[in-house]
Amino acid sequence: MSTINVLNMAGETVGTVELCDGIFGIEPNQAVVHEVVKNHLANCRQGTQSALTRAEVSGGGKKPWRQKGTGHARQGSTRAPQWTHGGIVFAPKPRSYSYVLNKKVKRLAMKSALSAKAAAGEIIVVDSIKLDSIKTKDFRAFLNAVKADGKSLVVTPAKDEIVVKSARNIPGVETTMANLMNVYDILKAKYLVLDKEALAVIEEVFA
Repeated sequence: MSTINVLNMAGETVGTVELCDGIFGIEPNQAVVHEVVKNHLANCRQGTQSALTRAEVSGGGKKPWRQKGTGHARQGSTRAPQWTHGGIVFAPKPRSYSYVLNKKVKRLAMKSALSAKAAAGEIIVVDSIKLDSIKTKDFRAFLNAVKADGKSLVVTPAKDEIVVKSARNIPGVETTMANLMNVYDILKAKYLVLDKEALAVIEEVFA
């Protein structure tokens, strides 16, 4: 097992903790990670786009001119796709882009993402992430103290409204709970800032 320092919110080392090799020490599987990120983005798509086909556009009931003898190409409706204000060919309609992946695939992708972060030294463990009041300035000072001043994903063991509201106005910083982490957010962040209790939850869930 690899050992990592545990910091307090002032950035001081207050102990160490061992990271489980089965979660933070495997060889990352890039193909599986790619598949899970693709699945996440597909599931996020709303799929609400919609356009009208020639059957749904109003008007166009009368043949614009007779079939023969005018010198024009024959036309049956002014709402055919080649006409201005005509219908759309193969018009997009509301649909769901979501699909399901196997649990083992998602679990392996999560372990791969966490292992990649651990190998790069981009995991920061904090003994306890707590604030007395909603204060963005204090939360920014905490991130600077633990040297996570870039894009960061802050993980808490349970929902903490004070932490969420203190962090939401800081560009590039996102918060989540240990049981709601996803591979896409981990990869998008430069630093993974874990509450020590959140680390225990992660190891309990994925061990």
